[in-house]
Amino acid sequence: MKEFLTDTHAHLDDPRFDEDRADVIKRALDAGVGTIITVGCWSRAKGFSTVTDIVKGNPSVHCALGIHPHDAKDVADDGPYELIKRLASDPGNRVVAIGETGLDYHYDNSPRDVQRTVFTRQVRLARELNLPLIIHSREADVDTLEILKSEGAHETGGVFHYFSGDSGMAKEVLEMGFYLSFTGVVTYPKAESAREAIKSVPIERMLIETDCPYLPPVPHRGKRNEPAFLPLTAEGIAGVKGLSVEDVARITTRNAKDLFGLGGRAEIRIAYPIRNSLYLNVTNRCTNYCTFCAKFKSYTVKGHYLRLKEEPNFQQVISAIGPDPEKYGEVVFCGFGEPLIRLDLVKQVGMHLKRRGCRIRIDTDGLANLVHRRNVLPELMFVDCVSVSLNAPDSETYQRLIKTPFGDEAYPAILYFLKEAKKHIPKVIATVVAVPGLDIEACRKIAEEDIGVGFRVREYNAVG
Repeated sequence: MKEFLTDTHAHLDDPRFDEDRADVIKRALDAGVGTIITVGCWSRAKGFSTVTDIVKGNPSVHCALGIHPHDAKDVADDGPYELIKRLASDPGNRVVAIGETGLDYHYDNSPRDVQRTVFTRQVRLARELNLPLIIHSREADVDTLEILKSEGAHETGGVFHYFSGDSGMAKEVLEMGFYLSFTGVVTYPKAESAREAIKSVPIERMLIETDCPYLPPVPHRGKRNEPAFLPLTAEGIAGVKGLSVEDVARITTRNAKDLFGLGGRAEIRIAYPIRNSLYLNVTNRCTNYCTFCAKFKSYTVKGHYLRLKEEPNFQQVISAIGPDPEKYGEVVFCGFGEPLIRLDLVKQVGMHLKRRGCRIRIDTDGLANLVHRRNVLPELMFVDCVSVSLNAPDSETYQRLIKTPFGDEAYPAILYFLKEAKKHIPKVIATVVAVPGLDIEACRKIAEEDIGVGFRVREYNAVG
């Protein structure tokens, strides 16, 4: 595996690791797990002593410190909170989060009112220390969300670990800006609810974890779980999301770095793989100002950072592509900008790749003829497929959603582009983003019946 995974929730201080903890960590590194966050749950007898010892002896391990709801009954004074503050202030302890903390109404090992009090104190502590939260919520979703909202937890962010809620809960968690984390349960044959939850969550808001020594993935059920098994969970998620394991590793690790401040500035990508396609990011300039554009929130797509400092030239693009572009199913001109703004570069790179036997696709807004004030389609004979953003069934809707500077010229120009593309490019697809309220069937009729091209609906609030 080229991309390293991050296990965002392990319990390496569990006694079941006492005999071979060093070997467990080594096996994780050998398996491609580059970072482990071991979650220390305070106890009245030991505090967090084992956790901090593990971190100081292993540079690949960071930690979170918190009071589990099961142990809330043992908190008699401010001592545990002051201990967390003291340990978090020492950089050598590499404390990256507060948790796990939350509510557990399934076992009720602590009285519910005590759980709520201790949880509330930890949310306030996370805000004080400017650290994200790792949330445990079992059969207590209403109270968990109420406390997080009332205590301003959106300021710190965090993750609901081992998420097992329904789509409604997932929606509320995501709206708060929190991440959802999934375990090896995704590999269990009967865990259809977990796979349905994964389908509904954008992978840009997803983390993965072992929760070891618990919840070992198939084929290790019945054994002690450990971080080296995390790639199996990544494989399970990749299958559900239609991504490669490398995609899942890259994206979830980027998410973990962003949430927990694990360092490592994102590399600006000119060429970036997703699944079996290689995408080329040649400009951040756009023709339009789409109201739903994801770059207004982030320039990261499937774990790749695409905000260019400068537009690349031919040699820079070829260098970024690497020596063997033929290994990809297709090379796609598509970044956080309109590629045909740089028509000459697209032609130069595209024909170079075509001579090497690559399949070429362009994702475009279909307004290149207006930009260049000529019909550019005859110049794109090297292209195998063009995907054109139709995005509306009429000009009025298009202008409202897209905020195009071309006004009334824009929508007719897209229809002409689609019709003209059929003469020069083997495969032509009109696409729409499923913006709430958009008449998708009217768009489909225009594409398939009126123009005679393919049609595809792109998920709203999902890129790549």
